[in-house]
Amino acid sequence: MTPDTLFSLTGKTALVTGGATGIGRMAAHGLLAAGADVLIASRKGESCLATAAELNALELAGTATGFAGDVGSAAGIAALVEAVQGRTGALHILMNNAGRTWGAPLGEFPHDAWEKVFSVNVAGLFHLTQSLLPLLRAAATPDDPARVVNVGSVMGEVPMGDGAYSYAASKAAVHHLTQILAKELSPDHITVNALAPGPFVSNMTAFATADPGRRDKVGQGVPLERVGRPEDIAACLQFLCGAGGSYLTGAILPVSGGINVMTGPSLFERAFT
Repeated sequence: MTPDTLFSLTGKTALVTGGATGIGRMAAHGLLAAGADVLIASRKGESCLATAAELNALELAGTATGFAGDVGSAAGIAALVEAVQGRTGALHILMNNAGRTWGAPLGEFPHDAWEKVFSVNVAGLFHLTQSLLPLLRAAATPDDPARVVNVGSVMGEVPMGDGAYSYAASKAAVHHLTQILAKELSPDHITVNALAPGPFVSNMTAFATADPGRRDKVGQGVPLERVGRPEDIAACLQFLCGAGGSYLTGAILPVSGGINVMTGPSLFERAFT
């Protein structure tokens, strides 16, 4: 076995939702570098076209195609599925990355922030996956399953609200739903795994990571003392979607620099200092 055989995605077609920016773009870059043809979709079609053009200009092994796609409503999902069906008869990789957040202090958090976040992060993820099952099944084989990769969050693993209560709860739901679908889709030779990222530079975290000084301060709160890098996401996708990930399903990969195993202070250390 060589890296070429373990991580090559040549000949495979992938869909990355929310792929124009942030973690989605990092993932699309990694998939392209491994040889996949990547469909990039988000609500902002022009941004997807621009991202696809920028990635294609890198002359990687795969190709990128950008177009508009909204997973926030049943009609938007139906239109996205039709757009994918018009471009491929088999989908080897689905990355459910599109997401929404909302921040407000406890005591001021609005009721409608729950529906707006869950409609994209949970309901949209589920219904898009469900609607694309025929294309995923068409790509799946016992030796080389089709892959679904959901994007959760370290905030769905550990009790940290940070004013994003509906977001954190939605990501916990994503993790649980990932394991349910992993169990139910294994007979179809479809693996379902999730990433649980910590802080990465993205539009969603720009309030804290766009400024280099603030970004460093965020990194200081991470056990590995930095925020995530694009290659951290790209490599995860190459592993999960390549030969090395063909026997893995139902996993939640903690791409969080160790935040997932942070605990409180030592109970007894102070007695000896």
